[in-house]
Amino acid sequence: MEKAQILQLGDELYEALVAGRTVSPLTSRGFDISIEDAYHIQQQMLLRRLEKGEKVIGKKIGVTSKAVMNMLGVHQPDFGYLLDGMVYNEGESIDMATLIQPKAEGEIAFLLKKDLQGPGVTAADVLAATEGVMACFEIVDSRITDWKIKIQDTVADNASCGVFVLGDQLVDIGKVDLGLCGMVLEKNGEIVVTGAGAATMGHPVNAMVWLANTLGQLGIALKAGDIVLSGAMGAMVPVVKGDNLRVSIGGIGGCSVRFV
Repeated sequence: MEKAQILQLGDELYEALVAGRTVSPLTSRGFDISIEDAYHIQQQMLLRRLEKGEKVIGKKIGVTSKAVMNMLGVHQPDFGYLLDGMVYNEGESIDMATLIQPKAEGEIAFLLKKDLQGPGVTAADVLAATEGVMACFEIVDSRITDWKIKIQDTVADNASCGVFVLGDQLVDIGKVDLGLCGMVLEKNGEIVVTGAGAATMGHPVNAMVWLANTLGQLGIALKAGDIVLSGAMGAMVPVVKGDNLRVSIGGIGGCSVRFV
């Protein structure tokens, strides 16, 4: 793609975010958008946010389950940037006016205590670099109308990042089997999704290895203090004003959020 087109689409997605509206799928417009192009569009959208004073505090990994890969016709995950304006703490309320068409996912968040610089990062490196893990909600949100996304659309749209909610327990990664831990997501007191760590590329640490090495190829390191959302452990749940959600992850703890 021409650089001018990339900048234009990144600006369009940023302006849609600020205005709280959607745009037609980028892949429906006759452009030949590669995944590499989509990451360049993502960078322009990110740049606009950083120019307004937001700061990067971590990353998110998306498209980590076979079901979502098949839906989007790809065989790899994607990543997006977490900014300081996106984070909520356990039990806080989220104003629906700040979102467009949100859906909630139960995930495991990693807090890093050491830098991770790929390529060549292994599972042992991830374990050694992790301060702890916690239960979290990722509230994904798309600036693409009706979630009619292909992989290029979601990558360009910062991997459909909305906001995220961190639980209040940080657990030593050595004290829990992240591949086997079960997840229960309740909406208004009713269980609506169950899952397990293995849904995330077979094991959440696998997703972290993929991210560190993928970023390393781009000359980007994961930094000590970064938060990384490792990917959904089950299906996305649409949310509306008035919904109360809670996720519980075996051996890690829980996280709750209310939409107002």
